[in-house]
Amino acid sequence: MRFSLIDSVTEFDPGSSITIVKNLTRSEEYLADHFPGFPVMPGVMMLETLVQTGAWLMRLDTDFAYSTILLDEAKALRFKSFVAPGDQLIVNVQKHKADNETWTLKAQGKVRETEVVSARLVLKQFNLADRDQNFAENDRRLIEHMKLSWSELERVSTYKNNA
Repeated sequence: MRFSLIDSVTEFDPGSSITIVKNLTRSEEYLADHFPGFPVMPGVMMLETLVQTGAWLMRLDTDFAYSTILLDEAKALRFKSFVAPGDQLIVNVQKHKADNETWTLKAQGKVRETEVVSARLVLKQFNLADRDQNFAENDRRLIEHMKLSWSELERVSTYKNNA
């Protein structure tokens, strides 16, 4: 992940669900082109926010055991309204089912209590070294980077751990 679309975590129930906040500001670079005179968050960025939120739930539930989490499928993806500068996108992701590699998640994004995006996501987690041992050091660096990112995110978050 080269950029984070999560500003803070407001709720976290280990192994079950996570809720985050994304504050959309006029300074988001992509808004200059999407769309001139009517800036709104692109649908792909809304989807990415859902995916990043789900990935944090997975990382925290597995104690950062996997270096890589990727979107495998986005099912029943619905965009229902726009997210504009000044809006606060509240994303909730719930674990529906999971095995070692694949998780199915229910994801929903709201602005002022109105649902703007929803999907059922299938995310896969793995280590690069599972396919090629030469990548073990890459796994270690990626996991350490994610742990650092989480500690930074945790500092600005308001959730109480329900564990």
